[in-house]
Amino acid sequence: MPSENGSARSFEGLKLVPRSETAYKMKDFKSDQEVRWCPGCGDYAILAAFQGFLPELGVPRENIVVVSGIGCSSRFPYYLSTYGMHSIHGRAPAIATGLAASRPDLSVWVITGDGDGLSIGGNHLIHALRRNVNINVLLFNNRIYGLTKGQYSPTSEPGKITKSSPMGSLDSPFNPVSLALGAEAGFVARTVDSDRKHLTGVLRAAADHEGASFVEIYQNCPIFNDDAFEPLKDPAERDLRLLRMEHGEPLRVGPERGVVAGEYGGLRVADVAEVGEDALIRHDAHREDPGYAFALSRLDYPAFEHVPIGVFRDVRRPAYDALMNEQIAEARAGQGEGDLAALLASGDTWTVD
Repeated sequence: MPSENGSARSFEGLKLVPRSETAYKMKDFKSDQEVRWCPGCGDYAILAAFQGFLPELGVPRENIVVVSGIGCSSRFPYYLSTYGMHSIHGRAPAIATGLAASRPDLSVWVITGDGDGLSIGGNHLIHALRRNVNINVLLFNNRIYGLTKGQYSPTSEPGKITKSSPMGSLDSPFNPVSLALGAEAGFVARTVDSDRKHLTGVLRAAADHEGASFVEIYQNCPIFNDDAFEPLKDPAERDLRLLRMEHGEPLRVGPERGVVAGEYGGLRVADVAEVGEDALIRHDAHREDPGYAFALSRLDYPAFEHVPIGVFRDVRRPAYDALMNEQIAEARAGQGEGDLAALLASGDTWTVD
């Protein structure tokens, strides 16, 4: 779970990744490339938080890989002094899967957006989460296509007027957290670009998780969808809307409301004065059944009346790459190292003169 005091974590999920003998600083993870986003873009805040967090990993820079797809967020690899790849539209999870499966000594991070990750890349994303590949997926959600100049995206609200929906979008949007939970992701969280302390805490918890982690980051696009998340950032409103989830603590929305059991296994927000303190549910991020976390993810739908942020689910199950390498080791023990050339020339083959 996000650490309140910001102290370093053990990062159990990085057992196979070597520890660095170098005490890195934030500047060590800044590349020599000029950062180019629109003024006021939330990507700046996320980049700064990520660069400030990477020294805490205690991992050599050459063992950190950042893979991105296509979109504004996908410029990330250029701005980090690590290995990285600016890949193709929607395919970052597939490339990251290959890296994580073949190189367990790498800390692999996927940077994607609501368009790149949930539209053309939706299939790759859900299967990487389902397989529990040891990667960390950061999905920047600004509810719009920014790079291609403002079309509605898979997370845009119904009725959104854009260049591609001049009469208002007819689509029902994805809830990225609900989608990740439906794909059986073992670690699912949400945070906000402008809350650096909370964002860093969530990144720390994601890195600590062994297997696939998914983090949705609400990110402002000042050009094509400005103030989309303003109710969650306005000091006068945010504390009355944000449900800050801490494992083992009562789920409260501001000083007067909290989360209680609803009908048919669901959850609802009620006045504490009406239901009493004892009725408030204590957050259990380690509950195996994803139904509880899914119910939490639906509390903010369809409007930002009460929005959960923090870790929804953090459960342990075998990582795909570990299981795959166990199978490979078992096959080698029983059949030897193998000979690729002999394999290709075996069976039904022909020689063409």
